[in-house]
Amino acid sequence: MNNQLNNSMGSLPQNGAVNSGVGGGAVPSGLVGGGPSVVQEVIGTEEEGKIYILVEELTNPDKRESALLELSKKREAIPNLAPILWHSYGTMTCLLQEIVNIYPLLSPPKLKAHASNRVCNALALLQCVASHPETRALFLSAQIPLFLYPFLNTVSKTRPFEYLRLTSLGVIGAIVKMDDSEVINFLLQTEIIPLCLRIMETGSELSRTVATFIVQKILLDEGGLNYICATYERFIAVSTVLGNMVALVVDQPSARLLKHIIRCYLRLSDNPKAREALRVWLPEQLREGMFNNLLKEDHTTKKWLTQLLTYLPEPQQPAPGPQMQ
Repeated sequence: MNNQLNNSMGSLPQNGAVNSGVGGGAVPSGLVGGGPSVVQEVIGTEEEGKIYILVEELTNPDKRESALLELSKKREAIPNLAPILWHSYGTMTCLLQEIVNIYPLLSPPKLKAHASNRVCNALALLQCVASHPETRALFLSAQIPLFLYPFLNTVSKTRPFEYLRLTSLGVIGAIVKMDDSEVINFLLQTEIIPLCLRIMETGSELSRTVATFIVQKILLDEGGLNYICATYERFIAVSTVLGNMVALVVDQPSARLLKHIIRCYLRLSDNPKAREALRVWLPEQLREGMFNNLLKEDHTTKKWLTQLLTYLPEPQQPAPGPQMQ
């Protein structure tokens, strides 16, 4: 599941199976002997034809489940899958129908593995649409991420719910990974920060890591940093959760999670008011070298921590954090 945040569209498979029912079946006689590039072009064309058939099958309730599974497997190998999904008649409606159908299973929690796997295949296709440059803005303007928030708001710790939350986080992680201020502005108008903060405290290690990554990307945007530091309440909410996570990493070491936590603190220190407050609020575990062994192979994170401690000398006398207005 680590590739939830690292999906990249690859090239078309060179050895994809040819569907004899698409494009007339066999290679046209005029192309026989045309060389590898011609054969690959035909294979690519017929493989794309199979994709169109699968996309069409999404609108057929009897074939949708198998089509979701096959398309989710192929999504990284088809560079133009996102535009195909978005512009095909009824396809996005069918994917959203898969999302909405799960809502009655959220509270009280009744979600089972089969239903969770099926909706997560639909979410994987939404992630494909969310991360593609041609469809990302359309995805946001339709406010499709809001359909995922009920999933992020669940608290059940069973595997089907954890998988559902993690896959939903992957969709949000895919759009913030693009470093687009419009994406951040959209998210700041929603409840994504409180949702991520709760998952950072209560989720599995992987869910915590993805949620912290999302908060980190929001902070790295100038508008996101200003939003979080605009009031003392927002700053203290983020700072408190980060502090709790540092304590958690002491008991349950995770270098990748600690990396995102330290980067969040370092970015917060770029704001003058937050920097002053962090002189008091920065966890002592970060000052005392408790993570030296955990970070001994991670030179980048060690550099960030050194910078952070340089920016935040300990106050001479403990004092309440300054009010941030």
